Amino acid sequence: MESSRRWVVLAAGVAGMTAGCAFLYGLPYLLPRLRADGLSLTQAAVLVACPTFGLLATLVLWGALADRYGERGVIALGLGGAGLVLLGALSVHGPVALGACLVVAGAAAGSVNAASGRLILGWFGPAERGLAMGIRQMAQPLGVAVAAVTVPVLSRSGALLLLAICCLATAVLIAIVVRDPARTGSDGAATNGNPYRTPVLWRLHGAGALLVFPQFAVATFGLVFLVDTVHWDAATAGRVLAVAAFGGAAARLFAGWWSDRAGSRTGPMRILAGVTAGVLALLATGVPGLVVAALVAAAVVSVSTNGLSFTAVAEYAGPGWAGRALGIHNTGQNGVAALTAPILGAVVTHAGYPLAFTAAATAAAAAVAVVPALHVRDHQPTT
Repeated sequence: MESSRRWVVLAAGVAGMTAGCAFLYGLPYLLPRLRADGLSLTQAAVLVACPTFGLLATLVLWGALADRYGERGVIALGLGGAGLVLLGALSVHGPVALGACLVVAGAAAGSVNAASGRLILGWFGPAERGLAMGIRQMAQPLGVAVAAVTVPVLSRSGALLLLAICCLATAVLIAIVVRDPARTGSDGAATNGNPYRTPVLWRLHGAGALLVFPQFAVATFGLVFLVDTVHWDAATAGRVLAVAAFGGAAARLFAGWWSDRAGSRTGPMRILAGVTAGVLALLATGVPGLVVAALVAAAVVSVSTNGLSFTAVAEYAGPGWAGRALGIHNTGQNGVAALTAPILGAVVTHAGYPLAFTAAATAAAAAVAVVPALHVRDHQPTT
């Protein structure tokens, strides 16, 4: 029974993460509609980044609550609150009021980001944890895929209503299906105290943040890049990027499986960061006939490292610190994500897409040097 339950818990967690990510990271697919409503690209980019700004304010708090009170209640409460706020957003008028609602809903939805990774640490052993976290991290590209297919063809109100229903439905599912893992002795590097006494976690946080920059450069501007430079309509571009998002989900699954076999989360992470840098450098060249293939490849490989960094952080921190450590990790990643849209929106407006994608490639290359060398067996740096 316990053997099968962990997969049921994982499936419910993935459903919750998918719903939360469709809202948190799928709003860029509203950019063409917001621009048609009279907003500049920079203004619209700030608006779709609002959920991430809300997320930043609460991730560590949600993680601390999960460490103390358990994961199920934290996730269900946050997703339910996000759904209710999104329903309330249907009746507001003007970008300022809408942005405020999106900030609050993002703050609530942060619960699933902070606590669902902790479920993996509690329910799965080291030999399966990379694969399980890869499955969990598939939720982000799957959520983006849902948004890519639905949001471009819906009105603003229709999109918000769909996202609200998804959050509320999965909050109920989490409350019914998920059971918090048993709290036993600690493992990982944090067994004897604060894991931040060494620089390992800080390097993992830094590498994860650097790798979010190229991921969100592609996720935020991939659609408008295809509309502006390849002259596709938004619906066609959304379908292509939805296919790429499914590829990204598969890439996360493969990366997790690879890390289990390799006995290291950070070795595969370093290799995939280098591949990301190379693909984005190719995209930045703007060579006709290659840009679409390069964009799709970048959309796939740029998301592949997330599960690896989350698993490495959770394992190194240990159960006693995992919620807070993952909250800090998420805060750094989403801080970069929140800044990516407005900063690159201004870069694209004044200097064009090649410079924006070159900056993303540079961040991925820097991450290669920052990733520490860790082995799963002892969670200590290798020599």
